[in-house]
Amino acid sequence: MSLLPNFHILNNDKEVENYSAGQIIFSEGQTGEDMYYIKSGEVTIKLDGKDLITLGAGEIFGEMALIDSKIRYANAIAKTDCAVVAINEKYFNFLVQEHPYFALNVMRVLADRLRKQTQS
Repeated sequence: MSLLPNFHILNNDKEVENYSAGQIIFSEGQTGEDMYYIKSGEVTIKLDGKDLITLGAGEIFGEMALIDSKIRYANAIAKTDCAVVAINEKYFNFLVQEHPYFALNVMRVLADRLRKQTQS
């Protein structure tokens, strides 16, 4: 589910982090302080060696870290070379205040992923 395909505020090159295919973006058990928006490429979320989901441009991952301030429950690995934008809590709050639909879209992503997990 693409979060914000035309959301230009997240396309600021100063905030972009580049990862090579196979590179770990974050690991299970780490404290999460950022969520990520995929500007280009693909990222796979893995748990216990199994692929949970592969995400592409316009999608987010790691959002639970900003919502509940808990440790990461899975690994995020660049499936292809990719560019992502890290969104910390301060930036997240700014986006929610300035663009209320951003928060609604994050909630939709969470609901969609939860629904898919419970249907398995």
